[in-house]
Amino acid sequence: MAKEIHDSKTFEVDDDGFLVNFEDWGPEWIDLVKKSEGIAEITADHHTIIGFLQEYYKKNGIAPMVRILTKNTGYKLKEIYELFPSGPGKGACKMAGLPKPTGCV
Repeated sequence: MAKEIHDSKTFEVDDDGFLVNFEDWGPEWIDLVKKSEGIAEITADHHTIIGFLQEYYKKNGIAPMVRILTKNTGYKLKEIYELFPSGPGKGACKMAGLPKPTGCV
C-alpha cells in the first residue's frame, strides 16, 4: 500500500489513491483530495454529498449507486460532476473516505 502525506498527517491509500482506513478520514484528507481533483473551495454542497456518502457507507458497507445518491440528495448527476469533476465514484467517494466503488474505473 502507498502512503500520502498532507499537513504532517500520513494516509494509507490503495493503488487508486482511495483511503484504506475509513477511520483516517478528516479535514486533512479533504484538503489533499480537493487539490488532486482541481477543486478550489469546498462548499456546503460538497459537504452535503460527502455526508450522505459517509452515512450510507456506515449503514450499508458500500457506496450507494448513483441513482440512490441523486434521489436522496436532490442533486442531479450533472451537478455532482460540477462539484466533483472526476465524478461521484472517483471524486466524491474518494473525498468522503470510502473505498473505491465496485465498477468504478
